[in-house]
Amino acid sequence: MAAISSYQGVILAAGHGSRMGPFGERMPKPIAPICNKPLMAYQLEHLRSLGIEDVIVVIGHLGHRISETLGNGSAYGVRIQYVEQQERLGLAHAVGQLERHITRPFVLFLGDIFFQVNALERMISEFETHDAAAVLAVKEEDAPALIKKNFSVALRPDGTVQRVIEKPRHIENKLKGCGLYLFDERVFDGIRRTPRTAMRDEYELTDSIQILIDYDYPVRIAPVVEWDVNLTFIGDLIDCCVHELRTRGQQSLVGRDCRLVEGVQLVETVLGDRVCIEHPLRLERCVVLDDVVLSGTQDCRDLVLSSEGPLHAQGPGGVRPV
Repeated sequence: MAAISSYQGVILAAGHGSRMGPFGERMPKPIAPICNKPLMAYQLEHLRSLGIEDVIVVIGHLGHRISETLGNGSAYGVRIQYVEQQERLGLAHAVGQLERHITRPFVLFLGDIFFQVNALERMISEFETHDAAAVLAVKEEDAPALIKKNFSVALRPDGTVQRVIEKPRHIENKLKGCGLYLFDERVFDGIRRTPRTAMRDEYELTDSIQILIDYDYPVRIAPVVEWDVNLTFIGDLIDCCVHELRTRGQQSLVGRDCRLVEGVQLVETVLGDRVCIEHPLRLERCVVLDDVVLSGTQDCRDLVLSSEGPLHAQGPGGVRPV
């Protein structure tokens, strides 16, 4: 097996968090705090666990906030090169713009998805064993609605991918593509042949992958994703923090230099740094961002609280100001 350090990492982090309300206007989703750590920091750690040290981060909306937060990557044991995406024309377009920066096979993360993965090195093994042009991280998904929000994967009997369908109407199996990929330079052959779609008037990466398949380039899967959420609504941020707390076996997390009066109850709740709670409140499934002062006397549930005001998760990922 070739040295894993011969791979690059790519994170696409140019999206706009418009459906997260005012929070998304102030903070890019890829650095939203999951248990007081930027979402992308988890992805950088996943890449570093594979021995990958060179990472390209594609930025756009509020890109300066991302580069200020992650710096040159040294805090995570990697070297980050930032590339700005001038136009938002879909994932395939974003990847295609990187061709001149790519010198070897690369692991690609979508920067607004929080992943819990297991044995990520299986992607490398599958790629090298079968001389694959691409390996798709997949998950056995029991909820058809979640497959319909992502893409479905159909296999041939020999284990190669036969078909990928973006946001399918009809579900044939439980295999969900998860926004985590391993490609070599052959992906650019597919991207150059990818048409703009009628669905979203964008260049879809799944179309590029299907072109690789149709040209008989081997595309494989690796079932390495145990849990994943595309950060779209305020409720998703809460869900990610609660899931990470449960993974760690913690009831709550309190950041640095916080001041809490006696009697405060924290249930599946994360406090950022320098939070002040002035009354014995009960906070359940809440995310309190840095520098927030809670001076009220009303208990809180399913809230993200910032210094500009709270946002409430209403229904399946919905959001409304409180």
